[in-house]
Amino acid sequence: MRRIIKRSGFTLVELAVVIVIIGVLAAFVVPRFRASIEQSKAAESFNYLACVQTAQECYYAKWSTYASDVNDLEIKFNMPKYFTVGSIVAGSTGDIESSWSLTLTRTGGTSGYGNYEVIFTEEGFDSTSSTIPSQVSPV
Repeated sequence: MRRIIKRSGFTLVELAVVIVIIGVLAAFVVPRFRASIEQSKAAESFNYLACVQTAQECYYAKWSTYASDVNDLEIKFNMPKYFTVGSIVAGSTGDIESSWSLTLTRTGGTSGYGNYEVIFTEEGFDSTSSTIPSQVSPV
């Protein structure tokens, strides 16, 4: 009489197929995940700059000129963690009394996007001068 031995488990081919499927899925998911992480970091800069813009408008209403230093503004928002804050400079008119510009530079970009700049003026986000990649821009 023959005994039928039933073996349980996975074959090497089945395991290889599963590993290939996981690899293909990871190839699609990881870049999107990195982009979403970088987008959340970029959103931090946009939030900070929106606070600066609001504070600049309040400063302008009070003093009839824009502030030339971030420390002169009443900002109740933490400094960005992933960006270096530049100095406020005169904007498109060349005069701080009527326009301003502030640049935030991304430091330590590890998601393959490198360092980029986000620039705000009295009119808001300056998309023509900013070098933020479109994949991570929250706008």
